[in-house]
Amino acid sequence: MSSSSSTVPTIVFIGGGNMCEAILSGLLSTSHPVSRIRVSEPFDQRRAYLTGKYGISTHADNKDAITAGTPADVVVLAVKPQVVGVVVRDVAPALLQLKPLVISIVAGVAIKDFARWIHPNGTAASSDAVVVPFVRLMPNTPALVGEGAAGMYAEAEVSAKQREQAEYVVKNIAKEYFWVDKESAIDAVTAISGSGPAYFFLVLEAMEKTGVEMGLDRNVAGKLAAQTALGAARMMLTGDDDVATLRKKVTSPNGSTQAAIETMVAENVPEGISKGVIACRDRCVALAEEFGKL
Repeated sequence: MSSSSSTVPTIVFIGGGNMCEAILSGLLSTSHPVSRIRVSEPFDQRRAYLTGKYGISTHADNKDAITAGTPADVVVLAVKPQVVGVVVRDVAPALLQLKPLVISIVAGVAIKDFARWIHPNGTAASSDAVVVPFVRLMPNTPALVGEGAAGMYAEAEVSAKQREQAEYVVKNIAKEYFWVDKESAIDAVTAISGSGPAYFFLVLEAMEKTGVEMGLDRNVAGKLAAQTALGAARMMLTGDDDVATLRKKVTSPNGSTQAAIETMVAENVPEGISKGVIACRDRCVALAEEFGKL
């Protein structure tokens, strides 16, 4: 089992993309030692970039990244869902040897499938047992600017210390993060916050476009819409009123805001948003079934 002598965990990232960079930059900004972060990344140019900018150790081989130097306490899987099965099977011997906490930020892949890929026999029967501690983490892209939201699910085998390690990782990218008590709830987290930024971008896109049509400069319309969204979100997060009360406080009877809200309701905007969120959740379930066949 992995056993770093320090209380500061050695964290290894498998996949050096944008979310990996967001997490590691957050860790380093809180004085996490450079020597306790390693990244495995297949592309030479990306490895050179990460090493040059952050001074971290990078590797072309996933197994080397996990076992080189101080053994990994935490392994963050940050690869595409389409290749995760191949990647996990490749590093399975190292994971079985060290038993690090594995945090997956891979969307749509269930823990039972990770267990199946990691098990030395690789049989379907073995998929019932999780042989390394696993946490599924669903962050979102605002993590890239330090404004993320995230949900996490842990198997029963994950210890209290390992839950703390998972929170240590996520708090560097998410202003709001929560544990959910069943794995299927991660699909709901994905539908609300994982994919949520795209919903807001769609609304902001429509507001910016309409502002231009009403005579505003595009930059002005876009900045007004974006700052309004940011301010409204902060009112919701920092105040005592629920979101419906906040909306009603802005909506004066027979005023211009009421005219806008009534039009949106008549056009089934709230219903459309609800249906979209549910469609996202349902697609997550379908993708999990597809990736489970890899």
